[in-house]
Amino acid sequence: MILKRYIEEHTNTNFDVIIIGGGITGAAVAYTAAGRGLSVALFEKKDYGGATSAATSKLIHGGLRYLANMEFKLVRESLHERRILGNIAPNFVYPLPFLFPNYKRWKGNMWKMAAGMFLYDALSYDKKYTWDKSKQLPNHKTISFKKTIEQEPNLIKKDLRNATVFYDYQSIFPERLTLSFIKSAAEYGAKVSNYAIVEDFVYDDENKISGVKVKDLIINKTKTVKGSLIINCGGTWADKILNMASKSKNLNHKVRRSEGVHIITKKISGNNVVSLKKKDGGHMMIMPWRNHSLIGTTDKEYEGDPDDYEVSKESLMEVIQAVNENFEKKISYSDIKHAYGGLRPLVDDQTKGSYQSSRKYEVYDNALEGIQGIITIEGGKYTTSRGLATEVLNLVSKKLNKTLSETVSDNLYLSGCEIRDMKQFMIKQHINYSDFSKETVEYVSRNYGTESKIVFHIARDNPEYAEVISQDGEILAEVVYAINYECAKTLKDIMLRRTGTGTLGNPGKEVFDKIIKVAAELLDWDEKKTQKEYNSMLKVFTLPK
Repeated sequence: MILKRYIEEHTNTNFDVIIIGGGITGAAVAYTAAGRGLSVALFEKKDYGGATSAATSKLIHGGLRYLANMEFKLVRESLHERRILGNIAPNFVYPLPFLFPNYKRWKGNMWKMAAGMFLYDALSYDKKYTWDKSKQLPNHKTISFKKTIEQEPNLIKKDLRNATVFYDYQSIFPERLTLSFIKSAAEYGAKVSNYAIVEDFVYDDENKISGVKVKDLIINKTKTVKGSLIINCGGTWADKILNMASKSKNLNHKVRRSEGVHIITKKISGNNVVSLKKKDGGHMMIMPWRNHSLIGTTDKEYEGDPDDYEVSKESLMEVIQAVNENFEKKISYSDIKHAYGGLRPLVDDQTKGSYQSSRKYEVYDNALEGIQGIITIEGGKYTTSRGLATEVLNLVSKKLNKTLSETVSDNLYLSGCEIRDMKQFMIKQHINYSDFSKETVEYVSRNYGTESKIVFHIARDNPEYAEVISQDGEILAEVVYAINYECAKTLKDIMLRRTGTGTLGNPGKEVFDKIIKVAAELLDWDEKKTQKEYNSMLKVFTLPK
């Protein structure tokens, strides 16, 4: 399908629900609501999945560490949703082993780890009931010192006993997975728009919110969109949205925010996610990703304005320190190929530090504090977003006094993910596209799923677009597809969220220039706009001093 920006064509449609925010939460709510028969409009002030949803560790997981807080319900929900995402998005989600080294100095933690692992397995009792057998996850196991070192030779060996290995999923491209939720919503009739910022609310005669004023940032024009109920999925910006809605009531909403920073280096570990225990008791992980190491995450309170957030050198050094405390092979600041960070929303009633805080979520009916016509979602994590959307729709049904059809989001493939057997799919892809390199077929097929046929068609139709532009085998046709089919409007959209050409750092001037050339031609950029986009992307590649 071709994704379009609804704001460009809006006239006088009245919607059942208007969703503010196009991250994974808003995308999942839009898909669930549209799939259950509601008319839906979604507005995202920047690009879909461009903030918190893009700053993840690229994992779909149960949240093992939440067992320490006795949050059994949250862990069980996460494990249930983990299985569902493995089913409905098979080309994006894959089993991944996690290795926890066990050291003699962690005496008390050995028993906690053993108990936690057995409980984790028990809570994921349905993990083998997957549509695709390749998505089944085994139970945990303990491996010897010798096997531990064979798999991860860079671990510090002093006092190392053995290691515990268990499995969760890796999400190979969370930004594209979020986009698949957006596309799925659109296929069910949802009207979606990126670069469309909600600037104000519209009220009826009873002072109930009855719509929003939306500014189309592409053409700099504001339109009024009417709706029966607003769903605030603003994430770390949820309080700003609520304060705008409650400006006449002198309420002051505040979302707690936690910073998460990741770095990408050359490959320094094996094929496991390796857990690193920090001196303060927290954990970080080294994760294999695209033949590199993805390392993170920090987890500390952020007090500033979310619009002002930038990754700091201090936070990057915190990640480096965690590696060097646990690995014999040290890394330095110059080893960072790329870094990214973002803010996670936490439920505001928690008093613990951000690392100990839960990733639970809350759905608030703001009518209880006198703001009629809006509900707000706070907290949550990527893995549970689809389940959260189901709970949101229960409240929406009551607020709109409508009986909704049964949910479809747990038993239908996401858009572009309609693949029953990944192994057979990949075999057929290699046969059908034997004129492309093995790396190109692998990368494009996994990241575009059933839509990969269009990408390959673009490349076959114009040999210029068949040119390989990354070590993974990415091709220029992906840039064309991003613009013509996926509503990419900026270089950041193209290089960070539609393709992976910028997610391992600066691809080099030659590749950079080729991408810019295609983008400028298709998006009709003049020289000034092209330079602005270039500078903006260059800033992403520049590490803080």
